[in-house]
Amino acid sequence: MDTNTLVAIVIQVITGVIGGQAVGAALKQAAMGQLPKILGGAIGGVGGAAILGSLLGGGTVDPAAAAAAAGGLGSALNVQNIVGGAGGGAILTAIIGAVMGAMKK
Repeated sequence: MDTNTLVAIVIQVITGVIGGQAVGAALKQAAMGQLPKILGGAIGGVGGAAILGSLLGGGTVDPAAAAAAAGGLGSALNVQNIVGGAGGGAILTAIIGAVMGAMKK
């Protein structure tokens, strides 16, 4: 695994956790703890970025141009990693919240 791949996964996990926390705060009726929000966000972030990446055909940003602009991190700082990570984290956390809410009834 090269450095760019590792950085991309870290970005996906972080943005996924952010998306999961946002949805967890919005779904207060689910009464989710921090662990489900963090895990759901992290796993959903990586999965969401992978799905978005396959839909976009590997991303819309030229990695070489982006790397030059961002000092070497450009290929990891692209739409699929950031938006896919946050969206995937939010979606999976919302699903977990809905399931947990239904189980409490």
